[in-house]
Parts: sequence; C-alpha cells; structure tokens
Amino acid sequence: MMKLDIQMFAVPQHKVSKTRKRKRRSHNAMDLPGTTKCKNCGEVIKPHRVCPKCGSYKGETVVEPKEAE
Repeated sequence: MMKLDIQMFAVPQHKVSKTRKRKRRSHNAMDLPGTTKCKNCGEVIKPHRVCPKCGSYKGETVVEPKEAE
C-alpha cells in the first residue's frame, strides 16, 4: 500500500522573503496621537476635550480648574 503524506495544517508553498514580509508590515506602525494647544493657556491637550490646566473648552471657561495642593 502507498502511504499518503497529508498535512492537516497550513503550510507555505514558498519562503516569504524579508522584503515581502516588511512590505506587508509597513502599515502596522503606531501613529502619534493628535494634539492641539489650548486657546487660553497654550497647554498641549487632546482635541475636543476640556483643558485640565485652565478648565476651558472652545475659549470658554466650562469647569473651574483644580488648585495645586
């Protein structure tokens, strides 16, 4: 009888070169988070959020800033 060599999992037909592998992974790099400056105090903050330093949002004071203890 002839014995068949059947594999039960995925096996690549050819070796994936370093260049091909790196091209595929070129889009996986992490991006820097978007930041803006507060209009009142100039603090670097995330967009569309209240400034933790001065408590303003879109140029208006919305929340009273916390005092440093």
